[in-house]
Amino acid sequence: MKPIVGITMGDAAGIGPEVIAKALAHREVYDVCSPLVVGDASVMKNALRIVKKDLSVQSLDDPAKGKYQFGTIDVLDLHNIDASKLQIGKVQMMAGKAALEYIETAVKLTQQNKINALCTASINKEAIKLAGAKVPGHTEILANLTNTKEVTMLLISGNIRVFHVTIHVPLSKVSSLITKESVLKTIKLAYDSLRTLGISDPKIAVAGLNPHASDGGLFGPEEKEKITPAVEAANKEGMKAYGPIPPDTVFVRANKGEFDAVVAMYHDQGHIPIKLLAFESGVNVTIGLPIIRTSVDHGTAFDIAGKGIADELSMVEAIKLAAKMAGVKMASKR
Repeated sequence: MKPIVGITMGDAAGIGPEVIAKALAHREVYDVCSPLVVGDASVMKNALRIVKKDLSVQSLDDPAKGKYQFGTIDVLDLHNIDASKLQIGKVQMMAGKAALEYIETAVKLTQQNKINALCTASINKEAIKLAGAKVPGHTEILANLTNTKEVTMLLISGNIRVFHVTIHVPLSKVSSLITKESVLKTIKLAYDSLRTLGISDPKIAVAGLNPHASDGGLFGPEEKEKITPAVEAANKEGMKAYGPIPPDTVFVRANKGEFDAVVAMYHDQGHIPIKLLAFESGVNVTIGLPIIRTSVDHGTAFDIAGKGIADELSMVEAIKLAAKMAGVKMASKR
């Protein structure tokens, strides 16, 4: 039995509906899962017109009623977008509110085992703030909805897998959040996640925070006082952790296959190399949740929304990874 992957539509004014429409025109997606869009059927129909794909849309009120056949996009229709008022490419409270409702609905369905994994299209932080969101992004929203205290972000593309110690915080606050405990926790999450992905004995590189990993303390105390003790503790617990390694070389070494993953200290330190190497195909995974969640590694791209030119490869890869992770989880319960 193929897993049902719930795909949240994201911000209706962004490229989310378009990349979903294009992704579900790939037969290979249906080979590995039963995709269910959690969104608005009218928006998905318009997205098909924009991207010029000859597919149909089936509006559902229950995941059990889906056809899950290539050629028909099954949409759990929340009817929460007024198509006459939607302005593609513009920040709108209506779209932000709807995007939050897609996430909340999909999480409940996953918790009820009506879908097996969650794959999210991009949301707009300004739009969800207008709609009343108290946290800045998907990761924090999902943590709140599932009552999860410890989560981190994993980015995947090819040989590179990047875990983050801190995510959506100002750069000025990063140093205070880098502790032996937070780094060790992220190494452990990375180790467990890599084993779930089929890597039995993972090698984990830990990036430094400062230039040249502080060069023996010349550029800051974090490496000596916080990161090194965490790496040593991880090795004592049987994990293979290396570092701190200068951030300007660690990703080059990982890309060559020397490491299975890199633990980055902050958001952009981990995101920039992934987006440089694989802007179209990178996948985001939230680690630590009780449910499976993958996502595209790009934003709402309002500047190109409605033009039909957005690349769908990241969405295709995100759906396939969600299906793979769900398949492993389902097999373990048999």
